[in-house]
Amino acid sequence: MTQPMIVSPSQVITSTPETRAEAERMELSALAQRASAESRRFYQHEPYDPQFAYELFRRALVERDDSAWGYLFDQYAPLVEHWVRRSGAFAISGESSEFFVSAAFTRFWRAIPAPRFASFPNLAALLNYLRRCATCVVIDTARAQSCADIIPDEYVNWNDQRLGHADEEATERVSREEFWKLVDGLLNTELERIVMRSSFILGMKPAEIFARYHNHFGSVEEVYTLKRALLSRLRKSPELRGLY
Repeated sequence: MTQPMIVSPSQVITSTPETRAEAERMELSALAQRASAESRRFYQHEPYDPQFAYELFRRALVERDDSAWGYLFDQYAPLVEHWVRRSGAFAISGESSEFFVSAAFTRFWRAIPAPRFASFPNLAALLNYLRRCATCVVIDTARAQSCADIIPDEYVNWNDQRLGHADEEATERVSREEFWKLVDGLLNTELERIVMRSSFILGMKPAEIFARYHNHFGSVEEVYTLKRALLSRLRKSPELRGLY
């Protein structure tokens, strides 16, 4: 897969009113082809004009043009997959890169309604935000899996989990933050914090935890024992179960 590169400002062709007008007049398929051609110039370290890709984003996000969105997905899905796989949380997420590519684009689409598009003045700003979306969906999924390990499904009151699409992302984020804040407050020692963070945030196995923190533990079995005791105590916590 093509690796993203750092591009010096001199390689970016400054868009003119004439270029913007040209991009706005172009038929969609021609616009997508031009945007793709400019992207190839970017990766070949040649001067490139980002205005055509920016116009493609505008039609997809402001006009909510499904065909423009399809072209956008096809062009940038490989780049988003590259970002997904670079995330440290990807290996412990339990999901495929294809899942996260779709999730990242969905999050991006929902986060930028038409009135908000003007706050992204250029292609670089849009791609930077898309990259943030890719990173966030991987991290959120990995953390959610960690929550599920601590609070099994049978403890979740699913009748109270119905949320509308507009509220879902913000509510889930607050819930996760509250969850981890409560967990941290229930930990009694620094050793418990090491095991909790290493096991459920970083996805490390007891042997890996012992190898990294051998000065804190006498053996791998000590890590196993502490982890089991910690899980047992947290699963009985009325504060944590009350969240769900």
